[in-house]
Amino acid sequence: MTRRLFFVVGLWLVLIPIAHSQTFMTTQQVIKQIHNQSLQRLMPLFVAARVDYPPERITFLASKDSNRLELWADDGSGYRFVHHYLILHASGEAGPKLREGDRQVPEGIYRLTHLNPNSAFHLSIRIDYPNSFDRERAAEEGRHRPGSNIFIHGKADSVGCLAMGDQVIEDLFVLVERVGLENSQIMIAPHDPRIRPLLPSAKHLPEWTKILYHQLEQGFSQFQYQ
Repeated sequence: MTRRLFFVVGLWLVLIPIAHSQTFMTTQQVIKQIHNQSLQRLMPLFVAARVDYPPERITFLASKDSNRLELWADDGSGYRFVHHYLILHASGEAGPKLREGDRQVPEGIYRLTHLNPNSAFHLSIRIDYPNSFDRERAAEEGRHRPGSNIFIHGKADSVGCLAMGDQVIEDLFVLVERVGLENSQIMIAPHDPRIRPLLPSAKHLPEWTKILYHQLEQGFSQFQYQ
């Protein structure tokens, strides 16, 4: 039942309805709700890829230009490609994230650090931007607010994050929870460096982008289709 507060304003009795406070759920409560349906979608992908489920570790490869997120998994016998997902929205353009509010999706190699079962975007998985590389470059350049709170999340809109839609984020949420955050990472590049080299030709990009792109080229090169 909706509660009400009563205020006397002059000679009038004013009723103000107060909505019930939001119910917060734990990660395990959410997993219990969505696990079975997500598993029905995940298992055929792992069977087709010939990877045991759950795997020992996973890596996501994100390419900005194609709005593509690849899932690679290793069950102890080496990484295999499992599936690719469409990124429904990712703001910004080619180039690393530099500051709060620049609307850029970061570029780099990141750990996944937190599962958020109470996200405003249905569910979300936090990316550890800024990582040590990002913080060091920001300190060198005197940038005090490089940004934060970058997520893979549900829904179809985003500013600086990767919006995957609600059903996909449920599957990724279940997968990362099962594998473990410590065994999960994401690499984000302006385009797939396995297709063409990452050349920071834009004049506005900092000089250290060459180092970052070399790291990404080495990282992506570990994941080759069989």
